[in-house]
Amino acid sequence: MSKNAEIAEIFSEMADLLEMQGVQWKPRAYQNAARAVEAAEDVEKIFKEGGKKALMDIPGIGESLAEKIIEYLKRGKIKEYDQLTKKLPSGVHDMMHIMGVGPKKAWRLHKELKIKSIAQLEQAAKAGKLRKLAGFGAKSEGDILKGIETLKKGQGRMLLGRAWQLGQEIIGQLKKLKEITKIEPAGSLRRMKETIGDIDVLVISTNPKKVMDTFTTLPNVERVLAKGMTKSSVLLREGIPADIRVLEPKSFGAALQYFTGNKEHNIAVRQIAIKKGYKLNEYGLFKGSRLIAGKTEEEIYKVLGLRVMPPEIRENLGEIQASKTGTLPDLIPYDSIRGDLHTHTKWSDGTNTTEEMIQAAIRMGYDYIAITDHSTSEHVARGLDEKRLLKHVEEIRKLKKKYAGKIVVLAGSEVSIMADGSLDYADKYLKELDWVVASVHSRFKQSSAEMTKRIVKAIENPYVCAIGHPTGRLINAREPYDVAFDRVFAAAKANNVALEINAYPERLDLKDTHIKAGVEKGVKFVIDTDAHNENHMKFITFGIAQARRGWAETKDVINTLPWKKFEKYIRR
Repeated sequence: MSKNAEIAEIFSEMADLLEMQGVQWKPRAYQNAARAVEAAEDVEKIFKEGGKKALMDIPGIGESLAEKIIEYLKRGKIKEYDQLTKKLPSGVHDMMHIMGVGPKKAWRLHKELKIKSIAQLEQAAKAGKLRKLAGFGAKSEGDILKGIETLKKGQGRMLLGRAWQLGQEIIGQLKKLKEITKIEPAGSLRRMKETIGDIDVLVISTNPKKVMDTFTTLPNVERVLAKGMTKSSVLLREGIPADIRVLEPKSFGAALQYFTGNKEHNIAVRQIAIKKGYKLNEYGLFKGSRLIAGKTEEEIYKVLGLRVMPPEIRENLGEIQASKTGTLPDLIPYDSIRGDLHTHTKWSDGTNTTEEMIQAAIRMGYDYIAITDHSTSEHVARGLDEKRLLKHVEEIRKLKKKYAGKIVVLAGSEVSIMADGSLDYADKYLKELDWVVASVHSRFKQSSAEMTKRIVKAIENPYVCAIGHPTGRLINAREPYDVAFDRVFAAAKANNVALEINAYPERLDLKDTHIKAGVEKGVKFVIDTDAHNENHMKFITFGIAQARRGWAETKDVINTLPWKKFEKYIRR
């Protein structure tokens, strides 16, 4: 694990531990610091080159937090963190991350029922013991059991955002070897799945031993699981396995196709090969014992009468038939987004100023950006009441003038959708905004009928431009709420409201299957980062990957439009 990730994890845990104790403002400061450090450049390098002052330039990092970062870099630990964890069983911390529990309930369960682990919690819930506590009931027990099941499903799999970063670090370090002539990721990482089980890397090299020696001694390697001349496996310090294979040039394309998967896609392609009298495996496409193709994926697919299918859609969900018939989608390119329309600043729960977020958008090369801080009911996120909203709009308008000619700045808000489908701000305030993202932030357990009616009512508000993170899921932590998407799609299309593809790695909401269904219905989407930090804007890659997995094309995503066309679109 990199120092950034280690420090971010500690700060996040400190936030949870302080919340357990009922401390009022520190938990939020530590949570913001965790986000900031995770998204920042290498803190070791920052400190080495600029000292404490440079660390304090990281958004959300003041003098006290900078000193804690320095303490960790110098000593490998933070004294205050050690003090907080000393009296707490490790299992109690694990319990905090179960949907329906949280820090305060985990602490109560430990203090009042002596529960010290998830296993004990599961036993107690099944035995009906939790309902004896004030504030708990049979429903709470059921919700906690569902939360434990969700947590179990996610064990052993890492979120795409972190796995992608680790994969890039491994590839970046190996690329320094002159002995490597080609290197590519494979597996679920190449397919950009929302969670990753392991990291696969394929290389061509003139010196396999040098590659294996380097790979197995990378700084992030916890232990070597296997080491050979053509394949090695290691366990990274984050707990995720990584494999590398050294291949001959004549077989590289076949191995890339095979190890990219998925399994169902590969089986279907092999069946096509068999019907045509060939044998396909990771070494190549063979006619008897003669190698027909294998150097590239393109030549293998071509011999089989197929066009190359983008890795993101290799799921055997129609891509092979589309390849045969020449109807493959022209998937949205990774460089096609022209503006981020869901961002947060210090006015609510972000760590950067409005101007810093605008400057970050300029560095991203965007034509436009919407500043969308939280509305009044989001107390935890320091949501803006009507008075603060108007002040914020005034600030944004001034900055819009300042940066005219460089970027268009839109005054917006992420407005909460209340339980009955009304919005957190009255229309007279919404009409002051250029861009309104409406999102569900509470009452996730409403019935499908209630939730669907709630979202549709928000879509029908004339000032709503997009629906944020439309299913409310947090991957491996919170299940999506129940909603009838056929009705949501119909309402969104009829009212010219976009559905968000939220690129934040913990969300990636909408799911790829929902996106594909929406594309088929003619729904428009917007890909946003939900950035709470200027560095979070780089998450846009994961949102685009999610859109690609849902077969979305450029025409399906409104913020691929240059400003003049986008302006006409939102004013229709």
